[in-house]
Amino acid sequence: MSATALFGNYARSELAFDHGEGVWLVTADGRRFLDCGSGVAVNALGHSHPHLVKALQEQAGKLWHVSNLHQSPDGERLARRLCEATFAEKVLFVNSGAEAMEAAIKCARRYHYDNGQPERFHIVTFEGAFHGRTIATIAAGGQAKYMEGFGPKAPGFDQVPVGDIDALKAAIGPQTAAIAIEPIQGEGGIREIPAEFLRAVRKLCDENGLLLIYDEIQTGVGRTGQLFAHQWSGVEPDLMAIAKGIGGGFPMGACLATAETAAALAPGTHGTTFGGNPLAMAVGNAVLDVVLSDGFLEDVRRKGLSFKQKLAGFVDSHPAVLGEVRGNGLMLGLKCVVPVGDFVAAARDAGLLTVPAGENVVRIMPPLTMSEDEIAIAMERLEVAALAIETNLVEGAAG
Repeated sequence: MSATALFGNYARSELAFDHGEGVWLVTADGRRFLDCGSGVAVNALGHSHPHLVKALQEQAGKLWHVSNLHQSPDGERLARRLCEATFAEKVLFVNSGAEAMEAAIKCARRYHYDNGQPERFHIVTFEGAFHGRTIATIAAGGQAKYMEGFGPKAPGFDQVPVGDIDALKAAIGPQTAAIAIEPIQGEGGIREIPAEFLRAVRKLCDENGLLLIYDEIQTGVGRTGQLFAHQWSGVEPDLMAIAKGIGGGFPMGACLATAETAAALAPGTHGTTFGGNPLAMAVGNAVLDVVLSDGFLEDVRRKGLSFKQKLAGFVDSHPAVLGEVRGNGLMLGLKCVVPVGDFVAAARDAGLLTVPAGENVVRIMPPLTMSEDEIAIAMERLEVAALAIETNLVEGAAG
């Protein structure tokens, strides 16, 4: 046997963290790392946020689980708050982003089934997308590296190049139920979808009787300086999958919908054992307490702009290492010239945690609570990482 009893499906670093403090993660031997990955955009309010800790501790002393066979007062409250802040009129709580997307897919298909069009079950998605790792959501994402070895691709998903409106029109037919898109492709390389393309997609949906699904699992809950990234464009969906930041580190997700669309999931059509449990609802409400407080999102926008401007200058200073800066708010990316894994490793050696993505991009997604002083520290550590790579490049060329 190997040294670990865990499955080997993760390429883990050698780091093991003992505790976290705001934007910092600390190992058992006292090494401190600035967390610019946020557990892949999950720890929206950082580590050990006092308001979240208090909410979870208080709820843990009262009630953990009762199932969805009974009323959920805190779930009602969280759903109502999400509806008041978005396009949505109904919310279904689940446990993860993939489950949220599964719910959206099933809801879209059932909607057309209920309207006498069972043949309309295809979802059009976009190349470079990532929607989760279930059998259905890897088919929705369409990336071969995630589907290989897991049998035939689940039917009903058609991919087109992002931004290609003609290809999108050609993919729509009598079999099409919905179009699903991320306002910013996270796993795909921090690729922003222009507002005009989102408007064109909405128009196609309206003209063809399709539902529009947004995947805001990574982009949502303040990550871009709006509560949800699509709000920058003003183009609203019929269904939206969220997760990650809404739990602030506690596993939870949700499918948001218009009332007409949500009506497709009548009793018995869909369910989840743990979704909307009291612990998750307590934490979700606590997250919204902070994110929706006066000035919070404005502060994210200000810090995001400041960080992006600093990163732009940083990229210009290291053309042998980096090519461009991408993103919005505190969902930023650096397109690398060197292999992205080399940059992630060099940053980790410098005490900074980042996340790799497609298109040779490193994601910079710190907690939304990061201060300007901590942004300055991040820049210092990024500089150390870039200089280390440049030194290696020079030594490699000399050798």
